[in-house]
Amino acid sequence: MEGNGGGGARKQETVGSKAAAAGVSVQEWLQHVKATFLGLVRKVTARSEQEAAEADMLAAKAQVEATDEAEAKKKQLAEG
Repeated sequence: MEGNGGGGARKQETVGSKAAAAGVSVQEWLQHVKATFLGLVRKVTARSEQEAAEADMLAAKAQVEATDEAEAKKKQLAEG
């Protein structure tokens, strides 16, 4: 009864790619949490207002990089 033309294999690929995308999203979230936490620690331990501002910028940069990396991985998963 294989009259479905390979639809089962296609469904497994879809489920697998969705699971992989979910894993990438979880990894992205963890990187955001890490960047936020490290930024907060740097801000609390800053000796000047300038160091505190730099800590905020570094945390924001790390979050943007995490998002960009996750989007690239998701795009790669969708293509391949």
